Amino acid sequence: MGEEGTRGTVHLLCLAASSGVPLFCRSSRGGAAARQQLPFSVIGSLNGVHMFGQNLEVQLSSARTEDTTIVWKSFHDSITLIVLSSEEGNSELRLERLLQMVFGAMVLLVGLEELTNIRNVERLKKELRASYGLIDSFLGDSELIGDLTQCVDCVIPPDGSVLQEALSGFAEAAGTAFVSLLVSGRVVAATEGWWRLGTPEAVLLPWLVGSLLPQTARDYPVYLPHGSPTVSGWGPPGTSMRGWDRSTGRVARRWDLRWEGAEPRSPRALPQVPHRLLTLTLLPGLELCLLCGPRPPLSQLYPQLLDRWWQPLLDPLRACLPLGPRALPDGFPLHSDILGLLLLHLELKRCLFTVEPLRDKEPSPEQRRRLLRNFYGLVTSMHFPPEPGPPEKAEDVVHQAQLPRACYLVLGSEEPGTGLRLVALQLGLRRLLLLVSPQSPTHGLRSLATHTLHALTPLL
Repeated sequence: MGEEGTRGTVHLLCLAASSGVPLFCRSSRGGAAARQQLPFSVIGSLNGVHMFGQNLEVQLSSARTEDTTIVWKSFHDSITLIVLSSEEGNSELRLERLLQMVFGAMVLLVGLEELTNIRNVERLKKELRASYGLIDSFLGDSELIGDLTQCVDCVIPPDGSVLQEALSGFAEAAGTAFVSLLVSGRVVAATEGWWRLGTPEAVLLPWLVGSLLPQTARDYPVYLPHGSPTVSGWGPPGTSMRGWDRSTGRVARRWDLRWEGAEPRSPRALPQVPHRLLTLTLLPGLELCLLCGPRPPLSQLYPQLLDRWWQPLLDPLRACLPLGPRALPDGFPLHSDILGLLLLHLELKRCLFTVEPLRDKEPSPEQRRRLLRNFYGLVTSMHFPPEPGPPEKAEDVVHQAQLPRACYLVLGSEEPGTGLRLVALQLGLRRLLLLVSPQSPTHGLRSLATHTLHALTPLL
């Protein structure tokens, strides 16, 4: 994991699992979208070796060459995704989670039914073009980290209670339980219903909004990977829909979107109905997002309800604008040696990520983000236990108790002033990663991380 890192190329391939027909290929070089395409012979070979292993009941999940890492992943025996990365420090964990996010993006914008029951390959190719912008944002350099951590990127506003109260009142007036306030793709505040959204939609929806071109208002159809209803009212546990008019083939005006419902039956037999993702721009970079059914119409929200609930809060809203890259409120006490931090709440699936406590020091914010992302992949795959869940065996409990709860990495010499420091600390359900300046002595890293974690705990 070099201090600068080598910016290589990433190729993402999507194929129909049964036929091996390529559905799309997306590439990035140096963190920016690229037009470079892999030859068809290479695509065929990569898919062929994966299918050959499957025929022998051998699961090929990853491979490495001298300068490239390759990861394969199949979804629902229908879609195969392959990623090749020559970027230095790109771990298998990072690439596996990239493929999970890419498939989630495909489901979000096309629907699971279309992907698991492919009737027309050419039509599916055209429909998948709608997901290219979101998918390309995963391949490029992003200021967010939820694609890797699978946690929602959040910020801490200075007037959080005021905004939360207004958000709850607005949601009730709009007739939906799923509302959030976003700044630059990060959640400022959200209703309880929004926080109950599962993974990956809780990460994908803010990321989608952040990847779109700025607009005053949007009415965007989305399929939730774990929550879209169907025409008969079927939905995964936690969803229900009323009011499908079979005579017209349309959704009737009465809609009840709740997170409770019957068990699904024959999911492939019934077409899904998209939700509506409504977005309203309060200030440039600050957007209100609603997840709902056919009602309310966008004209009901804009401008009547918008002016009523948010016009009196212009000052607290303006205070949220700098929080995009900073995440923490102005004046929050951080040690002067901290160049970047990542705080995760493993149970709530939320995170704070910033590389801008001190912008006037080296390395650049882009390099800081890259270092923290690479360090997260390292400590998550090698040093810390998996995210909390009931252990299956008694020996798993013993094994987890023996795993380290803190580790650090020095890029260069351990002498003060000669190398950046990275330190990770886990305490209960919170995990903190810090990027620290070379002036900080290594023997004080754990104390610095512990003090910082205690200071951040009330925020997340």
